[in-house]
Amino acid sequence: MINLSKVKVAYAERVLFENADFLVRPGDKIGLVGPNGAGKTTIFKLIAGLEQPDKGEVLVDPGVVVGYFSQDVGEMSGRTAMEEVMSGAGRVFALEQQLKHLEHRMSEPAGLSDTEMDRYGHLQNEFQHLDGYALETRAETILSGLGIGKIRWDDPVEQFSGGWKMRIALAKILLLNPSALLIDEPTNHLDIETIIWLEQWLRDFKGALVMTSHDREFMSRICTRTVEVADKTITSYTGNYDFYVREREIRRDQLIAAFKRQQASFAKDEEFIARFAARASHAAQVQSRIKALEKIERVEIPRETKTIKFEFAAVKRSGDIVVEMKDLAKSWPLQSGDLHPVFSGITGTVVRGNKIALTGINGAGKSTLLKVISGQADSGGGTSTLGAGVNLGYFSQYSSDTLKADRTIFEELSSRLPRESIGSIKNLLGSFQFSGDDSDKRISVLSGGEKTRVMLACLLASPVNFLVLDEPTNHLDIASREVLLEALVDFEGTVIIVSHDRYFLKHLANRVFELDRGSLKVYEGNYEYYLEKSGYGS
Repeated sequence: MINLSKVKVAYAERVLFENADFLVRPGDKIGLVGPNGAGKTTIFKLIAGLEQPDKGEVLVDPGVVVGYFSQDVGEMSGRTAMEEVMSGAGRVFALEQQLKHLEHRMSEPAGLSDTEMDRYGHLQNEFQHLDGYALETRAETILSGLGIGKIRWDDPVEQFSGGWKMRIALAKILLLNPSALLIDEPTNHLDIETIIWLEQWLRDFKGALVMTSHDREFMSRICTRTVEVADKTITSYTGNYDFYVREREIRRDQLIAAFKRQQASFAKDEEFIARFAARASHAAQVQSRIKALEKIERVEIPRETKTIKFEFAAVKRSGDIVVEMKDLAKSWPLQSGDLHPVFSGITGTVVRGNKIALTGINGAGKSTLLKVISGQADSGGGTSTLGAGVNLGYFSQYSSDTLKADRTIFEELSSRLPRESIGSIKNLLGSFQFSGDDSDKRISVLSGGEKTRVMLACLLASPVNFLVLDEPTNHLDIASREVLLEALVDFEGTVIIVSHDRYFLKHLANRVFELDRGSLKVYEGNYEYYLEKSGYGS
């Protein structure tokens, strides 16, 4: 179906792939994994025809329609949300537009010529064959599934925020229903309800799927093959992400054993060559050994991603009651001057040692509640009181905006942690995957994920015993998320967190607060318990 054969891609002196192969078969569901910058997006662009390899071939079978969803949605303007999505249906949309034009001509006094009537009939047959009459219904289903309700279908796309435009762009690709679907981080900006809908849609999808995702649970539940892009090559694993993690370790162990055997064999040959090189009687044997050594393909061990465990300093114990909420309410002012109620009557208690997942659909008020609890926003009624000895640390999706662009990473942490030694700060940076010269990078050149890691390093190294975290997993790759997860599991204080990563929450939360239609539901169990009781589990 799609075959990358002996592909080489290089940017100046930096080689991404060398002699790499990648096969996509009909019906494949492939999770594409690998470190940032290894070349995952380049593979998408090669398949979509947006880039060409320096060497090798990219072969796409005739008739294969490729749909590519990337994080760069481009400009959207001049259409409603529904029109924008419908425009993504390719040939079907073009046929619909032609049929509408001819139907409009039919209503005119002159009508259509015989030739035009024949053309109308042919177009109508093709449109029906492509299930065009169900196109609008399919578009409505997809938009609703992605959380864009009927009330907004006729809104101009210019009125949507960046996150909602991403959903519209994703809806366009899904409506296209291509032979091969390439999607890059589709769960960004999606709430749990929408993620679960998308997961089911992709599981039911009949075409081939190649996707990247930092959401381990999402990828594991959809993909039956995992393809790793790393160290200038592409390696396939016949299982989901969990299988890949186990199998990669097995293969690495086998490779190390083969490397050691080869090195031992080389040592013997080299010893023989050194011992008999000067003897004429052994000249032929020595030359034979030398030639044999030159022809042997060397076993190479891929670089191992270095992960350093983050260790918290001892935290000061707070009182047993960390937060007490009584009849808490909040409204935001509208342009009309009216107040929009976000939530009301919120009553609940956060107890020392709790690891609480705060859940709810987008717009339910999760971020607002965290702002009120942390003192970033005033309440509109009721009270939210911190307990005795509580030292609160707050992280929001916009915390990275406080970083100084002209500082290096090391300088930024040093300014925020003035009591820490150079060695301590270097170790802290290492645990968040900033090793060696990385600490000398300017904040201005960092990606969103790198800035998030800097902010989390600052926060987790501060002497706090109550962490309020709003989407800390956004922009983090799987490796970074697992460093953060391990740190929070070991944290001796209290945590309340908003995240849409189910794997992360399943391994962290021991209670769940759900904001639902302005009120608070408390689940006295872990995240698995919440999914089961709320109906989100499957």
